[in-house]
Amino acid sequence: MTPGAAARSDADLVRAHLAGDSGAFAELVRRHRDRLWAVALRTIGDREEAADAVQDALLSAYRGASGFRGDSAVTTWLHRIVVNACLDRIRRRQSHPTVPLPGPGRDDDRYAGPEPAAPAPDQDTAMTVRAALAALPIEQRAALVLVDMQGYPVAEAARILGVAEGTIKSRCARGRARMALELGLPRPAGGDARHAGPGNPAVAGGVESESAAAGPPPAREGRDQR
Repeated sequence: MTPGAAARSDADLVRAHLAGDSGAFAELVRRHRDRLWAVALRTIGDREEAADAVQDALLSAYRGASGFRGDSAVTTWLHRIVVNACLDRIRRRQSHPTVPLPGPGRDDDRYAGPEPAAPAPDQDTAMTVRAALAALPIEQRAALVLVDMQGYPVAEAARILGVAEGTIKSRCARGRARMALELGLPRPAGGDARHAGPGNPAVAGGVESESAAAGPPPAREGRDQR
């Protein structure tokens, strides 16, 4: 890391990167990768796809940093690139479906641990919630991941997704209602689009303990800034 990099602002690091500082972008990755990874994993629902999306997004940000104009926070800019990479992958997967992705504990899943003899109830809950989230239209899913699972304010989620705040509120309300129906929960009252964080029963369920908390795959380390 370049001396003093940790003390510089995100915007300063972008400027330093553009000026040729080889450690500046690496520091940006270090600061924001965990949250970018969490958003990607919860949006796509598959560790390998999420890792590839983050990798592609960070490479795009590295090469296209000159396009950052400073009209939003650097973290908003990075999240927008990551979310767009995720949505592109989901759309391509929907347009060209392949065989089903491996489930947790299968021999061909390189990231999952061994399958327990008897799945714990919270694992069953997490799998059910993930399935309900994956069944949502991708625009609703992206909004719920940002607002309800990552805790972003509606205004920030709107900037990341490039839509109006009212659109985020509408997508969250529809997504919560659909998930509640899928999970057999009471329909959320009033469609309130304020974020509820990981405790939102219609969205987070048991996902927090099993997905983003595990962190990005170790094999991906050190490649993001190339």
